[in-house]
Amino acid sequence: MGKRDDLIAQYADDLRNKCGMEPDMNLLRKVTIGCGPAIYNADASTVAATQQSELETVKENFLIKKLGLADGPQLMDAINQVMDTYGRSERNKYRAVVYYMLTKHFGKESVYS
Repeated sequence: MGKRDDLIAQYADDLRNKCGMEPDMNLLRKVTIGCGPAIYNADASTVAATQQSELETVKENFLIKKLGLADGPQLMDAINQVMDTYGRSERNKYRAVVYYMLTKHFGKESVYS
């Protein structure tokens, strides 16, 4: 297995054990690939939930640009809901896992088909 496959397995483990959901492996793979080389960078591969600027970046670059959602308070509400599901105290919140949960939350799986 390659490094990306190892990371996808790790993300699936987080979804099962930290978020309490069974991942759609096909979608998780596509979301992970969509993150590009960021998954290999220790800083870029995680989302800093305590930094408002980081959450704004997730909203602007992922929810609005990638998923094509209209801006509004529901976007930040969804991000906060995902952070609560992942666990606020969880130090490493992987970007691919956060993006996966947001994709599922908004029912935008078709973006990756």
